[in-house]
Amino acid sequence: MAAARVGRALHASSLSPSTLVVSRVQLHLRPPYPRHLLLPNYHTCRAAPPSRYRPPSRRVRCAMSGATGNPYAAELAAAKKAVALAARLCQAVQKDIVQSGVQSKADKSPVTVADYGSQILVSLVLKMESPVSSTFSLVAEEDSEELRKEGAEEILENITELVNETIADDGSYSIYFSKEGILSAIDDGKSEGGSSGRHWVLDPIDGTKGFLRGEQYAIALALLDEGKVVLGVLACPNLPLGSIGNLNGGSSGDQVGALFSATIGCGAEVESLQGSPPQKISVCSIDNPVNASFFESYEGAHSMHDLTGSIAEVCESYIGNLVFECWQKLGVQAPPVRIDSQAKYGALARGDGAIYLRFPHTGYREKIWDHAAGSIVVTEAGGIVTDASGNDLDFSKGRFLDLDTGIIATNKQLMPSLLKAVQEAIKEKNQAASPL
Repeated sequence: MAAARVGRALHASSLSPSTLVVSRVQLHLRPPYPRHLLLPNYHTCRAAPPSRYRPPSRRVRCAMSGATGNPYAAELAAAKKAVALAARLCQAVQKDIVQSGVQSKADKSPVTVADYGSQILVSLVLKMESPVSSTFSLVAEEDSEELRKEGAEEILENITELVNETIADDGSYSIYFSKEGILSAIDDGKSEGGSSGRHWVLDPIDGTKGFLRGEQYAIALALLDEGKVVLGVLACPNLPLGSIGNLNGGSSGDQVGALFSATIGCGAEVESLQGSPPQKISVCSIDNPVNASFFESYEGAHSMHDLTGSIAEVCESYIGNLVFECWQKLGVQAPPVRIDSQAKYGALARGDGAIYLRFPHTGYREKIWDHAAGSIVVTEAGGIVTDASGNDLDFSKGRFLDLDTGIIATNKQLMPSLLKAVQEAIKEKNQAASPL
């Protein structure tokens, strides 16, 4: 059992940064915790950036892989460690998904045991690796409401067991969660974010239906500083480390599992989830829309395929819709590459495709965790991410994005013509739909 392997572990009945429970004695401590209360393999964060640091200019150059020149080096290291540990749990669960580990959410995406477990592990690592002076704030997708209801005992038991086993197998932290500690850790993600201070933003499993199908998903983590995204990491366990080679998101390469990362002003990188030297990445340099391949969301709830279908599909069934008109104006000939999750942002950032369009159904509100990490990975790789009006995405308003119509991501060469085509297509579509 996980508890036996942990040995003299700390019982995290409440994973507050200031409270741990050892047996029945409550200790009020600030991380890093005294070493005599922890196993020898516990590691503390060594770098603490100034608490009121202002994000640097995008023109500032820094070394992505070292602390020199990167004001968020400690946070980047913690973020990578957090999503990698969460990915380990997710990969284990994906191999053995059972019906009791699936629930329904209001937005029709399933929640799995891995969803909760991933959020708990990310929260744990961020807290344990955070500088002593930092205040912890996490804006995350899940809360414990469903798990506190009658009949959820088995799911809660599964989550508790999986989390403790993953922590024990990893060996970095000597912590053991009780069930109440699990619930409390999940609710650490209830922050509303905003324009003041620092806030971590997490989607514990972005693309949950892709996860359940054994296809693409991502653990997406970003850091907001004074309302601006300054750091992002994407763990994509099923995405090939090499370039995608076909329309189903596959690759001719053998190595699978990519970790994308970006810090403001420092560029973007990709490395293996299993560990490899980071490699700089950049968006493609295509400047002719005819040659541009494009990504879109797989799930119908997140993207209107009748608006973003290929030319052939649209000609058969949906003549006159928005993106058909857009593609017609641009002369785009390639069919879409449909991939679940923010893995699309990572693939776009390394040049696997040229355009990502997302046009949700009317009434769907975009959440900040669906785009925060992915957008900075693309922009730091030299791309541009805007709404349909050409405005930058604003992550400072809380848990939701207030934007115009949809999201467009591409390179700097294609953006002017793409944005013009989208806006013209929207105008024509609205005119055609008007009863006047």
